[in-house]
Amino acid sequence: MSDRRLPFSTHMQRFRYAGPPGRLLAMTTVFVTRAIPGQALSQLAAAGHAIDLWPGELPPPPDALAAHLRAADAALTMVSDRIPPELLPACPKLRVVANMAVGYDNVDPAAAAAAGVWVTNTPGVLADTTADFAFALLLATARQVVASERDTRAGGWKAWSPTAFLGADVYGSTLGVVGMGQIGAAFARRAQGFAMRILYTSRTPKPAVEAETGARWVSLPELLAASDFVSIHTPLTASTRGLISTAELALMRPSAILVNTSRGAVVDQEALVAALRAGTIAGAALDVTEPEPLPLGHPLFMLPNVVVTPHIASAGRATRARMAEIAAANILAVLARKDPPNPVNRPVPPR
Repeated sequence: MSDRRLPFSTHMQRFRYAGPPGRLLAMTTVFVTRAIPGQALSQLAAAGHAIDLWPGELPPPPDALAAHLRAADAALTMVSDRIPPELLPACPKLRVVANMAVGYDNVDPAAAAAAGVWVTNTPGVLADTTADFAFALLLATARQVVASERDTRAGGWKAWSPTAFLGADVYGSTLGVVGMGQIGAAFARRAQGFAMRILYTSRTPKPAVEAETGARWVSLPELLAASDFVSIHTPLTASTRGLISTAELALMRPSAILVNTSRGAVVDQEALVAALRAGTIAGAALDVTEPEPLPLGHPLFMLPNVVVTPHIASAGRATRARMAEIAAANILAVLARKDPPNPVNRPVPPR
């Protein structure tokens, strides 16, 4: 796959290759791992930085990612771009990895700091968009929107039926929110419009959210046992990996639905498949999986009570553009020898 430069007609600039990675034009280079929306690329170009844009929709393979990072002063990355810790010291010019995401489990901040590299993210911009989508998944699964639409397209709709596609009532039900950060709180606010009783579990109680939404802090086992719907909004850490597994699923109601828009690895997928097949829970809606993309032959695709979407919870046009622009702002700050607005580590000393 060949590399290419983008023209930026707004600034009357065109950037050219002088050869493969490592022989780019003599200017500060920002490697961008995918085409991105909004004005981020133009902002970087206007500041005088060369843009090394990976072509196509698929992420760069590991060897190409490594080659371009070694030649770059900065990188604007996606959470799907896995950066091995041992690669960072081998990137002599690299000063910042700016993730276009809130999460940063694709790069080790401590290893980056030790190598003198900043890691940044894009907090505070996608909470409402992600919460909208998580609630859309909840409704779609509860009311069998996807299953009924597929059946209708296949010619299954013969007449109105009093028993076809009976689903779970959402209004007035009990919602369990796992992780009450910004996204979890935004999700809880949406649940208020459905008069839902809200339970939540988090590392610490959230009095302000409780006052606003009426949510009640409980333990994870109590939440799982009492909820009609469980929605996961916790980040992926060592303590949350596999947080929902066989024992936790066994605590849930047979009528319950699990929604996950956080990270796929928070849920033990083998345990989830077994629980769905056995009727331990009624259904699941997943915007994130492990791995991504999920292989088409995976058992989750064979289950009629599962909705799987391709990690698009933050895919509002304005939201994604703003995420890209925040990532660019972090890069611009670091390349100007300033602290970035959204650091998740602090190199000592930075490159």
